[in-house]
Amino acid sequence: MGRRWRDGRGRLIVRAGSAPSFGGERPAVCVPLEIAASYRARTKGLLGRDAVDGALLLSPAGGVHTFGMRIPIDVAYLDRKLTVIAVRTMRPGRLGLPRLRARHVLEAGAGAMAGWGLRPGARVEVDAGVDPH
Repeated sequence: MGRRWRDGRGRLIVRAGSAPSFGGERPAVCVPLEIAASYRARTKGLLGRDAVDGALLLSPAGGVHTFGMRIPIDVAYLDRKLTVIAVRTMRPGRLGLPRLRARHVLEAGAGAMAGWGLRPGARVEVDAGVDPH
């Protein structure tokens, strides 16, 4: 189930599934998404930015670092089926451990992913090429 995207914009749909604290099924959350699929775009990532509008998808990717970043970020590691393997918050100047099963990495401003209900086991969808606004 290999996915190939091009650099560009789209939207991320977070399907968090059931959440007991919300009384059952939690509705899907749509987030503006920037896709970094080329080597150049993945290498640049969020470097030099002071904020993130939505999320950045790095694909393919199995790990990230925050050297040269100005802000702390949330990082979600996704498998081939776009299921979240792990979610971590990283401060600037850190090296994240690569995840062997990870094929894609999502980055967002620190704290954003918890608000979206993104946690291990959650499924996401990527609508590439759509205007997220």
